[in-house]
Amino acid sequence: MKKSVNFKEISVHDTPDRSPGFLLWHVSTTWRTSIEVMLKSIGLTHPQFVILATLGWLTRKEDRVTQAAIGKMAGLDPNTVSQIIRGLEQKELIMREKSSDGRVKNPILTMKGSHILKKAMPSVETKDAEFFHNLTTEEMQCMISIFQKLILKNQKF
Repeated sequence: MKKSVNFKEISVHDTPDRSPGFLLWHVSTTWRTSIEVMLKSIGLTHPQFVILATLGWLTRKEDRVTQAAIGKMAGLDPNTVSQIIRGLEQKELIMREKSSDGRVKNPILTMKGSHILKKAMPSVETKDAEFFHNLTTEEMQCMISIFQKLILKNQKF
C-alpha cells in the first residue's frame, strides 16, 4: 500500500518552488548543463575549465601559485584539484614546475592550455549571457552580491 507524505509535517515550504535550496539546485543544474555541452565541443569538462580559468586568473601577472590557492579560489578540495590538474597535465594544457624549495610544484598554463582557455572563456561568458539575459542589470548585480555573500559565509576550503 502506498503512503503519501504530509509535507506540512516535514517541510517549512508549501511547494518546492518556495525552497531556496531546491531552486538553487534547479538553476545550477540547468546552467551547468548548457555550459557542459558547449565545453564538450572544446574537449573540456566543466571542472577542467574551472581549474584552467582559475589558474589563468591567478597567474595573469606571471605569479606562481599553488594547488591549494587554486582550490581555495575554485571552491574545491585539494584531492579534487589534484585529480583535475593531473588530467589537464595529460592533455598538455598545464605543466607543474618545481618550486625553489623543491617541495611544491607550481601549475602553469602551457601554450596549448592558454590557447584553449582563450577559446573557452569567451564561449562560457556567452553562455552565461544567454542564460541570464532575462535579468536586468540591477537584478544581476543583486544576484552577484547574494552569491558573493553566500560564498563568503559558507566557504570551507
